[in-house]
Amino acid sequence: QVQLVESGGGLVQPGGSLRLSCAASGSVWSINTMGWYRQAPEKERELVARITSGGSTNYVDSVKDRFTISRDNAKNTVYLQMNSLSPEDTAVYYCNVEGYTPTIRYNLWGQGTQVTVSS
Repeated sequence: QVQLVESGGGLVQPGGSLRLSCAASGSVWSINTMGWYRQAPEKERELVARITSGGSTNYVDSVKDRFTISRDNAKNTVYLQMNSLSPEDTAVYYCNVEGYTPTIRYNLWGQGTQVTVSS
């Protein structure tokens, strides 16, 4: 069984920064893609950023040049550094991890962490 624990959300003023973390633990075995999604009130969940096991990344256009996704494979942890935050970034942020063990493939979601950008 694999568990995900997110941290790092909170309240920040426009123009500020936050760093989200998501750590996978348990029977991780091998992780392929790690990503961050977000869901604002009355909107659908959208992909924010994703990183492969080889380090390739992709971002939604609205966060390019402001957000950076990275991962520490030794710690099974993915990070999202968010700079120049705006009220439009307010949402619940979820991490997503895809991987496999010798017997199963898994695709898991974190519990979500609230990010609020407001003055």
